[in-house]
Order: sequence, then C-alpha cells, then structure tokens
Amino acid sequence: MVIAELKKSTDQKMDKSVQAFKADLAKVRTGRAHTGLLDHIHVDYYGTPTPLNQVAKVTLLDSRTIGVTPFEKKMTQAVEKAIRDSDLGLNPASQGETVRVPMPALTEERRKELIKVVRHEAENARVAVRNLRRDAIHHLKEALKKHEVSENDERRAQDEVQKMTDRHIADVDKLLQEKEKELLAV
Repeated sequence: MVIAELKKSTDQKMDKSVQAFKADLAKVRTGRAHTGLLDHIHVDYYGTPTPLNQVAKVTLLDSRTIGVTPFEKKMTQAVEKAIRDSDLGLNPASQGETVRVPMPALTEERRKELIKVVRHEAENARVAVRNLRRDAIHHLKEALKKHEVSENDERRAQDEVQKMTDRHIADVDKLLQEKEKELLAV
C-alpha cells in the first residue's frame, strides 16, 4: 500500500517536471512563429495588467508572422506597446485593427546561445527528476526501518523508481533533441 502510493506520487511529480520543461521549451523562440510565444505577455487594460489572449485574438498569419487583433479598437496601441516592451525582442507593427508581429530570422550566434539555454533547462529538468528519485528512495528506506515494508518489496520498489527515473530522463532528452533540431533548422 505504502509503495503503490509512493510510486504513483513520484511518477506524477516526475511527469510534472517533464511538462514544466516542455513549457519552458515552448517559450524559446525559433525562427518560426507560434501563438504560444505571446502567452506570458500582459497588456495594460484600463490600468489592470491582463493576459494578451484575454484582450485580443492571437492567430498565425503565416509561418513567420503572428497576427494580434484586439477585441476593442482602442486597445491596438496598448497591445503593440506590450509586445514591443516584452523580453522577446519582437518589433510589432499596427496594420489597421491588427497588430502584425514578424519573427526575425535567427543568426547563427543567436541559435547557439539558445541551444545553450535549452541544454541548461534540460539539465535542470533532469536534476529535478533525480531529486524526486532520491526522495522516493529515502521514503522507501524509512518505511523499511519502520517495518512497514519487507526488504524484497523495498528493493523491488527501488528498481521500479529507477526505471521511472530513466524513462522520464529519456523523455527530457528526446524533447531536448527535438528542440535543438528545430533551432538548427534554417
């Protein structure tokens, strides 16, 4: 009983670590446009910082351009300012009621910088997964000391936790390889 719950919670936490890494990767800009890039931008909506997707419709105009259409015409300037002031280094331009956000092409130097950032994020995700493994094994040893589980069950559970760890680290590595390939594609 103790072991099943521990494995389940450890697996869920490891999944969350991998998902968090995946979300971090989505924020790393490649040469291609995607609407998720602007998710974290907040617009000054009558004095209240509001997420961009709540004040405007965000769409892809083509593979290298995002279109942002505010629900209210008066918001066009505020939306354009919020995108320009963000940390993404984008240069939006108003075109009637729509704000066009072209994606600048990445230089070779910038690509290499981004790959370093992505590798660092991957290492952080791996460390998070390994820390969860360490905690799980610690709990197993505590349960063994308190005679809540047998030595065989504890050993078997440790092996399963290790397999879980290996699987999640492989997921992180796979995501990293895909992102590196995406960054290197011109």
